[in-house]
Amino acid sequence: MGTLLIDKLLSAAVKQGASDLHITVGQPPVLRLHGRMQRLKTKVLEPADTAALMKSIAPERCQQELQETGSADFGFAFGDAARFRVSIFKQRGNIAMVLRQIPIKMWSMDELKVPQVFKSLIARPRGLVIVTGPTGSGKTTSLAAMIDHLNDNYDHHIITIEDPIEFQHNHKKSTINQREVGVDVTSFSEAIRRALRQDPDAILVGEMRDLETIEAAITAAETGHIVFGTLHTSSAAGTINRIIDVFPTNQQEQIRTQLASAIIGILSQQLLKKIGGGRAAAFETRVVRPGIANLIRENKIFRITSSIQTGSRHGMQLLDDHIFSLWREGVVTKEDALAKCNNAEELAKRFEAAERGIFDDKPGEGDEHAA
Repeated sequence: MGTLLIDKLLSAAVKQGASDLHITVGQPPVLRLHGRMQRLKTKVLEPADTAALMKSIAPERCQQELQETGSADFGFAFGDAARFRVSIFKQRGNIAMVLRQIPIKMWSMDELKVPQVFKSLIARPRGLVIVTGPTGSGKTTSLAAMIDHLNDNYDHHIITIEDPIEFQHNHKKSTINQREVGVDVTSFSEAIRRALRQDPDAILVGEMRDLETIEAAITAAETGHIVFGTLHTSSAAGTINRIIDVFPTNQQEQIRTQLASAIIGILSQQLLKKIGGGRAAAFETRVVRPGIANLIRENKIFRITSSIQTGSRHGMQLLDDHIFSLWREGVVTKEDALAKCNNAEELAKRFEAAERGIFDDKPGEGDEHAA
């Protein structure tokens, strides 16, 4: 019964283009479509239903982990239609699941409209590139596109470290090895340390979630590798602060110095509902040039936002500037723009001025958004 039902639910998710499938006791299965939750017209799930659905797809090791820790994550392929990243967990003593759909199609950087400056950044021989944003903002998809760009154009050895593996890469011009935490290696930090002995050119760290992983990633970037990572932050300045704040106070000055020399770019992103259907990505782009590196080193993070505003000729842009452009072009609504921006009060003033015909475009801003 569980296998039959899960196949129908996954087929519905793929057919309707849902980003997530939610399964929990006390309601029918729910799809997240273009950011909104929609219940399916089927039976209300009981404890036996969610347990059967979980057992129909979860590997034995994950079922054991669920019993021991109360949660587990894994990935699996649904035929040739899609891959899913699955989080199973206990709530009120019952089983619940969230299945995130990972499209089979590998989107290119151009198709995703990732700012062009990142093509040159990721081609550098060393440095740390961080992609940030809330859950469901497309970080994994953007990172996969960057790895695929390297794979298409450079003869690299690329190692990805993920929990779980989401996009599966084939060997093209590069050689790619993908390691799954909990299956191929015990932890992110251990995998990074081991990777340094495996002749890598590029290392992808699926999630920089703790001090040991962040420290290992910075060290790898300092020692001659291009390193990619993700964080759940919403701006360039917030990303720097988040990294530094992970460390004890007595280590923060040293980490600021290391980070200033290692980090080369931050891409912060949000997904907004498009008028007429679908979603549009908005990006904040920060290229770490000597001036910004000095701000990090001198603990003047609060000045990073203004440095991005004046750095458009280097491909930089603020998230709210890109969101404003999407609204001005008629792509998104004002309401959704204000919900997803970093400074709603300031953006609301810009909307009000624009509706009176007053625009505050900055030099080079048009070129920046076109990127």
